[in-house]
Amino acid sequence: MTASSAPLLEVEGLRKYFPLNDGWFSNSGRQVHAVDGVSFSIGYGETLGLVGESGCGKSTVGKVTLKLTDPTAGKIRLRGKDITGLSRGQMRHHRRDMQVIFQDPYSSLNPRMAAGDIVAEPLVNFNVAPRKEIPEQVAELFQRVGLRPEQASRYPHEFSGGQRQRLGIARALALRPSLILGDEPVSALDVSVQAQVINLLVDLQKEFNLSYLFIAHDLAVVQHISHRVAVMYLGKIVELADTKALFGNPLHPYTEALLAAVPKPVPVGRGAKRKRIILQGDVPSPVTPPSGCRFRTRCPHAFDQCKVEEPAFREIEPGHWAACHLRSPASKAGGMANPAVGEPSPTANG
Repeated sequence: MTASSAPLLEVEGLRKYFPLNDGWFSNSGRQVHAVDGVSFSIGYGETLGLVGESGCGKSTVGKVTLKLTDPTAGKIRLRGKDITGLSRGQMRHHRRDMQVIFQDPYSSLNPRMAAGDIVAEPLVNFNVAPRKEIPEQVAELFQRVGLRPEQASRYPHEFSGGQRQRLGIARALALRPSLILGDEPVSALDVSVQAQVINLLVDLQKEFNLSYLFIAHDLAVVQHISHRVAVMYLGKIVELADTKALFGNPLHPYTEALLAAVPKPVPVGRGAKRKRIILQGDVPSPVTPPSGCRFRTRCPHAFDQCKVEEPAFREIEPGHWAACHLRSPASKAGGMANPAVGEPSPTANG
């Protein structure tokens, strides 16, 4: 790729395993495979939505990507630089470029600090402006996220939930980052407030050319804000495509099931109502994931090959990636699938 087309963030083969404590004197060596071989990229000014059931590893992907916790394996590149093995001190230079908006606006703000001090804290920590200019910059940030500058002297408990999340956004925006991780940033808010916050994030993205890794359960929210969407299941990305293609033509059975679960009270046009799919059974344990395809224990289309061979994550259609034996060329031809290995990771440019 040329420098202009290279993505802002590249994640390749990311893994994060947590040791399982089975007791005081146990040394079983068992591990929780929270993230198990995830690859994706995010371009400049792009939003990648990350969706999946609770416990599938979405938040862990976000934390490892921002080096809030170290990966077990894999590569993380920011602006082409490998930051995977950097120490905490070495990462400080990159922290300004990578910020986070947390899920809970009630617990993510220090209750003993005034709102203005919360937003000013990154500016002070990174010494990016003279002290006498910080109040003016804080006032500008307050106005930019829809708060009044005179509210800077108030404490978090004096704000509503939506206002607290706006404070979190202002704090993340203070250092003018290139990448912001939104870890369920609107799930704790009322629906009407969710729309306001999402529209604010879209406006800020256009103004500052921000890139978002947007983690959420709500598919409607993800569809509204994302340019591309990645679907996770049990530690792996099973489908990745631009938003219109994924919602209009899902290629993985798990994605079909997720979309079928979204309520549609007023179908538009004949045949607009999506066929309801009810998955059987529970999500397997990430300690002992199933052999072959991890979704096979709940997939209505599973066949023998799914039990013994893990499907390759391949580009089925231009810019549309999926990991499913049903979508391999051999399966389309009516034979047994034999997916190739070693496919390149999907990039922000497809």
